[in-house]
Amino acid sequence: MNAQSQKLSVLVNDRPHPLAAPANLAGLMRELGLAQARGVAAAVEGEVVPRASWETRALAGGERILVIRATQGG
Repeated sequence: MNAQSQKLSVLVNDRPHPLAAPANLAGLMRELGLAQARGVAAAVEGEVVPRASWETRALAGGERILVIRATQGG
């Protein structure tokens, strides 16, 4: 099996999410429909990843990703 067809699973907001390997944070955010959304932040293993680094932040199986969306309200 080659690397392009391998599967891995990460936890997104404590829910399992399968990904094709190799995977990066930008690809995950595209899958979630949040890559272009404003007011979105992501942390991997408790460390905030700046949006400019999403493309280069590789993801490994079992990693925990926290995705936060800012909302308005009162």
